[in-house]
Amino acid sequence: MSGCCPPSRSEGSEVPYDPPGRGHASGDLIVLPGGTFLMGTEDKDGFPDDDEGPVREVAVASFAIDPHCVTNARFAEFVDATGYRTDAEKFGWTYVFAKFLSGELRKRSPRPPQTPWWCGVSGAYWRVPEGPGSTVEDRWDHPVVHVSWRDANAYCAWAGRRLPTEAEWEYAARGGLEQARYPWGDELTPDGEHRCNIWQGRFPVRDTAEDGYAGTAPVDAFPPNGFGLFNVSGNVWEWCAGRFRGTDAERPMRGGSYLCHDSYCNRYRVAARTGNSPDSSSGNLGFRCAADV
Repeated sequence: MSGCCPPSRSEGSEVPYDPPGRGHASGDLIVLPGGTFLMGTEDKDGFPDDDEGPVREVAVASFAIDPHCVTNARFAEFVDATGYRTDAEKFGWTYVFAKFLSGELRKRSPRPPQTPWWCGVSGAYWRVPEGPGSTVEDRWDHPVVHVSWRDANAYCAWAGRRLPTEAEWEYAARGGLEQARYPWGDELTPDGEHRCNIWQGRFPVRDTAEDGYAGTAPVDAFPPNGFGLFNVSGNVWEWCAGRFRGTDAERPMRGGSYLCHDSYCNRYRVAARTGNSPDSSSGNLGFRCAADV
């Protein structure tokens, strides 16, 4: 798995937990009429082992989908109404990008050997995303992170919604364009304009934040695609319904995140995909909802 993808919880060490001492979700869904589209890619810069291809014609029925990811504010409504505790809270830790931590916290937090820029931070969860002492008070309009696939499904059940299938997600993310690399076309920065929140600079040493953000951005940052969806490339990975590689051990994620960079992980391409265990969570992993119509 690449460095911008959240490591599986099973790759980290259990760390001690020292507990740190907001009705139904708002937001209108976009109704899409469905149809057929060319799903997948055979892009020379893609990852065949992720089963991105072959390109095939896929039909999707009419459905509705969030214009953007579920925000911290919306997730807080769910938690306040139900008392729900996320997997990160139950396990007592979750993965945080090392550069966002103090030197002391970086030093004492275990790291997966394959991706040492991730730290398993004790006491971190969605409301304190960089661990005890951090807050989302200035990020209510940012995507909720540190949510597992199971957490996302719990929210969807409460809100009367569901996770999108991968076909629905890709159909919506393409915004009506056929086989374009990105939701807006084939060029990453047309006329020098940044269209998504990804890494600029040399990973993992320095992010110049030329797109305006280091870490998450507001869910409606950057222009929407042709169907009105925001940030389907970059910002945070998004859980989808179904299985990755045909097994319950891994669930699919789409869209890439603010840690993606074309030097090692260009999974902000609209056809890119990866997977992770359903109890895994990290600071660059969120979700958006869908619904039947």
